[in-house]
Amino acid sequence: MPLFAFAQGPGTPLKLPDTLKPQQIDPLRPAKAAFYSAILPGLGQAYNKKYWKIPIVYGALGTGFFIYQRNNNEYHKFRTAYKQRLAGQPDQFLGQYNDQTLISAQRTFQRNRDLSLLVTVGLYVLNIIDANVDAHLKQYNVNETLTVVPEIFPSEISNVQNIGLTLQYQF
Repeated sequence: MPLFAFAQGPGTPLKLPDTLKPQQIDPLRPAKAAFYSAILPGLGQAYNKKYWKIPIVYGALGTGFFIYQRNNNEYHKFRTAYKQRLAGQPDQFLGQYNDQTLISAQRTFQRNRDLSLLVTVGLYVLNIIDANVDAHLKQYNVNETLTVVPEIFPSEISNVQNIGLTLQYQF
């Protein structure tokens, strides 16, 4: 059975890639990411190459719009029924609810509709903030000079194990 061995020739030195090579910082990158997310939700996440966040953004905004639309439809359904009842016409509920119930349902669905609109706008703003912060954090320098290491060490007095956290920064 033949055996194969590969080795580096004597004249070629081994070159290791420099993993701590500084990258150029683009100061406009966070502003671009926020602008892209403001124009089209999820576009800032794509600009930051965080593609897994795009379905979350669209799922959150789509759910907010769905809940808004559902509450708006229910609000208009009860409002139309109340207006028909005031005009003396038969409403779609055929007298199933009294006037006070129709007014209460209108108020409830209107409040839920307005609240869902505020939550959806908040999620839209959160999408922009996420793209901006993520672009800022991409430029943050993380290297071996800053370490946080958990430690377990015995107490000198009682010989009981203590848990601590060590933060080291090397210049």
